Amino acid sequence: MSILPHFLVIPFPILGHVNPLMQFSQVLANYGCKITFVHTEFNHNRSKTGGPRQENIKLVTLPDGLEPEDDRSDLKKIMSSMKSTMPNKLPKLIEDINALDANNNKINCIIGTFNMGWALEVGHKLGIKGALLCPASATSLACAVGIPKLIEDEIVDSEGNPTKKQEIQISPNIPIIDTTTFPWHGLGKFLFEHIVQEIQTIINFGEWWICNTTYDLEPGVFSISQKFLPIGPLMSNDNNKSSIWQEDTTCLDWLDKQPPQSVIYVSFGSLVVMDQNQFNELALGLDLLDKTFLWVVRPSNDNKVNYTYPNDFHGNKGKIVSWAPQRKILNHPSIACFISHCGWNSTIEGVHAGVPFLCWPFISDQFLNKSYICDVWKIGLELEKDDNGFISRHEIRKKVDQVLGDDDIKTKCLKMKKITINNIEEGGKSSHNLKKFISWANY
Repeated sequence: MSILPHFLVIPFPILGHVNPLMQFSQVLANYGCKITFVHTEFNHNRSKTGGPRQENIKLVTLPDGLEPEDDRSDLKKIMSSMKSTMPNKLPKLIEDINALDANNNKINCIIGTFNMGWALEVGHKLGIKGALLCPASATSLACAVGIPKLIEDEIVDSEGNPTKKQEIQISPNIPIIDTTTFPWHGLGKFLFEHIVQEIQTIINFGEWWICNTTYDLEPGVFSISQKFLPIGPLMSNDNNKSSIWQEDTTCLDWLDKQPPQSVIYVSFGSLVVMDQNQFNELALGLDLLDKTFLWVVRPSNDNKVNYTYPNDFHGNKGKIVSWAPQRKILNHPSIACFISHCGWNSTIEGVHAGVPFLCWPFISDQFLNKSYICDVWKIGLELEKDDNGFISRHEIRKKVDQVLGDDDIKTKCLKMKKITINNIEEGGKSSHNLKKFISWANY
């Protein structure tokens, strides 16, 4: 019997990268592959779940070079520290892992998320294959790959700023993008230069660009490069905990007591920081609804999130939790719609669940994902800002009523759900690509 591949997987240490790579690891482990999952020591120590409980997945750690009290929400600091610390330590970690394997099942492929291209380069020097798992949409990756051409054509400058407001199309069948809402717009000189360098590293050392998507969701992207490999949607067993934060599962019991399609689910992911005044308006908007709500209000993180509720907020129509098992929530029959920041993980989970969206994008690729939801797939509506730059409580109530009364949106949601599920079933395109990837890694 042939030995299946041994993957070393290493995510950038934020939840939006850790979770999809852990989900992919669980899928590979279900096929019998061996996984060594590399956490940073900091993330491993603060994990509330203890990681996955799967025989084929082993957790190991590397230091990120920062002190425990350092601010890891400072992307420049964490990226610079990791890149100066971890590349020198990874070869020894690989050597130790291979030496301890009694079955001689040595690491033969490294999978990293965006920002971890250096790990693919280290693997290349050691004769180990490399692949990227993109935690964003395939279209976002395509936009990033096209940055050098955009600079050459003077559409953006060397710091990623648009030279003028205009609409462009990266490729046919991809949504037209306003240059002021490019995925990297407003990131600053350091992060933009990092993205340009990262893309070059991925082009050189990432033999596959694995995407948590399907051919049907983003059909215009895959002609850009043969390296794109859609294997989504990644929907592993939730019993294998992968979240860094403790999930409040009492909300599932609460949902069981609610009528079908009666609850508005509100969550803005792990990174979004909302202005206190806008937070107040959201709270009062939820109070205005004729429906109950389940609202995820993230706990304080490095003192950057510390919301206070407005005095006239009642909140008696809903439940507020600090973190939640989102996939289980979205697939619960009581959920009526999803007010979302449109991060890609949330987008793909909502599509898979067949839930209508109310889109509230904040930064980077979230605007692009909103375009897919509202303009291409037509499974949601955008919450629009008023003249003061706020999404008002009245806008929230109006759009909730509008999306829940739109039978066309509901029909399209169920259609998209069926399409995504078909892709991961036996014989589906994503299922085929997954087997293709495993065979390649083992060759």
